[in-house]
Amino acid sequence: MAAVTCILGPLSIIIPISPVPISFTNLAIYFTVILLGGKKGTICYLVYLLIGFVGIPVFSGFTSGPAKLLGPTGGYLIGFIFMAMIAGSFVDKFPGKVYMYVLGMMFGTIVTYALGTAWLSYQANMTFDQALFAGVIPYIIGDIVKIIIATLLGSTIKKHVQRAGYL
Repeated sequence: MAAVTCILGPLSIIIPISPVPISFTNLAIYFTVILLGGKKGTICYLVYLLIGFVGIPVFSGFTSGPAKLLGPTGGYLIGFIFMAMIAGSFVDKFPGKVYMYVLGMMFGTIVTYALGTAWLSYQANMTFDQALFAGVIPYIIGDIVKIIIATLLGSTIKKHVQRAGYL
């Protein structure tokens, strides 16, 4: 699943109103925690983060390195750690309860938004409100769609993988 994140993570859509691109990293994390649970899902994301940190271009826009983590969007990359832990803990505590998966992903995403917005505000010399409108507001609907896709497909894929004896 770290490899899946390395494939989806660099794919991004730049929007002109924000330094934060639309990324598919969170979609990969949602899938990962549904399939593997909180602990393994978080470890997969940490492996992805390490791969990008050492210079392999797996972050959005095929970027990498410590400068990316310390740059304006680094708070979102770090926030994804907490998103994986929070969403994964809901998957672990409420197996098979899809509505709880959605709730966990929403809480995890909110924490990511908070950390990312605070860091964006600091790094880009924006007010918190400006950072919120640059780094969160344009992404809410898309992230809700990603949560729905990951929940529906992830739960179905997990059942098939379990039935096949791979999980």
